[in-house]
Amino acid sequence: MALGGCTNLTTLDLSRNHLQGEIPGEIGSSLKNLVTLNLSRNDLSGHIPGSLLRSPSIQTVSMFLNRLSGRIPPVLGNLSNLKYLQVDHNALSGPIPSSLGMLPKLSRLSLGFNNLSGVIPNSIWNISSLALLSVQENMLSGTIPPNAFSNLHLLQDISLDVNHFHGPIPAAIGNASNIALLQMSQNFFSGIVPPEVGSFPNLFRINLQQNLLHAKEPKDWEFITTLTNCTQLQVLGLGTNKFEGVLPDSLSNLSTSLVQLGLQENKISGSIPKDIGNLINLQFIILYTNSFTQTLPSSLSSLKFLSLLQVNENKISGSIPQNIGNLTELISLDLSMNAFGGTLPRTLGNLTNLLTLDLSSNNFTGPIPSGLFNIPTLSEYLSLSSNNLEGSLPHEIGNLKNLVEFHAESNKLSGEIPSTIGGCQLLQQLYLQNNKFEGTIPSILSQMKGLQTLDISSNNLSGQIPKSFADLTTLYYLNLSFNSLAGEVPITGVFANSSAISIQGNGNLCGGVPNLHLAPCSLQLEKKKHKFPVACMPISIIATLVVLAFIYKLLLTWQNKIQATIPSTTSMQGYQLISYSQLARATDGFSAGNLLGSGSFGSVYKGELDGHAGENSNLVAVKVLKLQTPKAPKSFTAECKALGNMRHRNLLKIVTVCSSIDTRGNEFKAIVYDFMPNGSLEGWLHLDTSDQAEQKYLNLHQRVTILLDVAYALDYLHCHGPAPVVHCDVKPSNVLLDDNMVAHVGDFGLAKILNEGSSFLEQSTSSMGFRGTIGYAAPGVWCWKPCVQAWRCLQLWHSCAGNSHWKEAHR
Repeated sequence: MALGGCTNLTTLDLSRNHLQGEIPGEIGSSLKNLVTLNLSRNDLSGHIPGSLLRSPSIQTVSMFLNRLSGRIPPVLGNLSNLKYLQVDHNALSGPIPSSLGMLPKLSRLSLGFNNLSGVIPNSIWNISSLALLSVQENMLSGTIPPNAFSNLHLLQDISLDVNHFHGPIPAAIGNASNIALLQMSQNFFSGIVPPEVGSFPNLFRINLQQNLLHAKEPKDWEFITTLTNCTQLQVLGLGTNKFEGVLPDSLSNLSTSLVQLGLQENKISGSIPKDIGNLINLQFIILYTNSFTQTLPSSLSSLKFLSLLQVNENKISGSIPQNIGNLTELISLDLSMNAFGGTLPRTLGNLTNLLTLDLSSNNFTGPIPSGLFNIPTLSEYLSLSSNNLEGSLPHEIGNLKNLVEFHAESNKLSGEIPSTIGGCQLLQQLYLQNNKFEGTIPSILSQMKGLQTLDISSNNLSGQIPKSFADLTTLYYLNLSFNSLAGEVPITGVFANSSAISIQGNGNLCGGVPNLHLAPCSLQLEKKKHKFPVACMPISIIATLVVLAFIYKLLLTWQNKIQATIPSTTSMQGYQLISYSQLARATDGFSAGNLLGSGSFGSVYKGELDGHAGENSNLVAVKVLKLQTPKAPKSFTAECKALGNMRHRNLLKIVTVCSSIDTRGNEFKAIVYDFMPNGSLEGWLHLDTSDQAEQKYLNLHQRVTILLDVAYALDYLHCHGPAPVVHCDVKPSNVLLDDNMVAHVGDFGLAKILNEGSSFLEQSTSSMGFRGTIGYAAPGVWCWKPCVQAWRCLQLWHSCAGNSHWKEAHR
């Protein structure tokens, strides 16, 4: 840089270029008359040169928005004429030099968006000429001294947000009476908000969010009343603190220039101030996750400019006011997870600028107003889930051509799914489960080329699965379970991945990929043409009958010899018996090397069974009953009856059974299951610290997924199987994990099958005395409770995960 000869240069402005490299030292050593140096908005790197000290007349140093690193040179404190020092948005590190507090004319000190650490030197708080102090988004810590603001009478802007400051906000802040911008969010400030913050007539923005500030008694809320003196106030941010108690009515007397009010994620109770409508210029009301009660104030309808209203996760009750339709500028309305009731007002259709609407998890009743589906802007999110809405899904839903996500699950909706839903061509997520929809699945759904998730489970749908679903290349999750669907399951597209679909609870489905373990469809059997003349058919039939009669007699004779049968043909229908010799060969003679574990009723061996096409190649787990143990035969009977007609992806599947005699002539009974390569949940939860060869850990996502898998299995057993079944011994050792870490509930040796017409705790088909594991009480979700509670637990988890913070966590 050939600037050394410009000795009389007073202003050097090279901002907004693409300069790279380091700042040359000649700028300070040669340009001794320099007054203004502006190198901002470039790509400069390296350190700030200490040679700037040699420009005693310099007043402005602006180097923001570069890649400067290293420390702020302490020698800058000798530039006695310096007024503006702007080095924000760089990569500077280290402490703030205390020498900067010796600059008698410094007016603007901007050090934000760096990696500075340590405390703010006390000398900084003594710069009486300071009008702006910005250190946000660093790693600064420490407390603010009690007298910090005593000499800062000219201070207008102070930004301390996103650091590690702690302690109280000093009451002396009231001495800086010219403050217009006060930003202290995302720190660890504690105590009450001093009422002195209301002594700033020019204050237009105060942001104290994400701290540890508190209020409980009415006197702790005094600062709200003093803020009514701030006639220019536009933004009040108090969210994510520890405020409690009742919000004072004086909130309604704040400046009518207030645009944004944020009180979210506190513990504020009582009602929303009834005259909040006085704040006529409000655009954003953010009150979610508190304990507000009573009803929505009708004065809200006066807020003609309101664009965001979030009061979700409170305890507000009553009906939605009819005049909510006056808020025609609303872009987002979230009333979810409250106690609202009554019917949905038709005036919701007047909110013609909505992008998102969430009314889920309330007690709304009656039909869905068709006007909701005439809002052309409603495109991002619409949720009506977990209410008591009735009637049909309006045909007008097809008008939401730009809608991306729609939730109507867990209501009482009935009728057919309207084919007009095909008009929602941008729809990606569709949830209609847990309703009373009937009829067939509209084939138009397969023409929605952006559809990623479709859940229409737990309805009364019938007919076949549209084969065109297999052509949806975007579809990654499909849940059709617990309906009355019949016919062939496709094997391509999403159907090729058994973990991406759920079809249990549809007893008349057939075909599909092998992992679904469905019976083959009769249409798949080849229809062979007759090869013999029709005249030969009677002879063939007679010969066949004779052979069948002979085989039947042999079977009866063999059955009398072994005197061991399966508990009942109905309970084990569909399972083919296997011989003792086959199991012995599969387990290498039940060798100790193949022993997986042993319990009170039997031992489990790993085996390789020829011709088995299970989840894990030919590997199986063989449970050999200890018949000499009392009640072991009853355990065999109970398990066969419990699982005989059960079909669920989270139940351990019986491959076959063996009821025969061994080589010594002793009675032999065994049950063969799919092999679970990841063992039991107990093996993951209770690690053997002495085994250093392989340590197993479950992350949070895996734990929640396993928890949901077990809950789905229990919900099926209690409510959706052929007969209600109580497991009676659900514990981590009876939860098995396959190679995809999908949980399967097993060991039904103590299961109870409820008789028709009995209550939850009355007689069962198996009476075994004391049930369960002695001395063990399974935690939380393991306990058997009425299915509605278990299912509600799932719903709450999804709602918690699917609110405006976390839309979908697991399916």
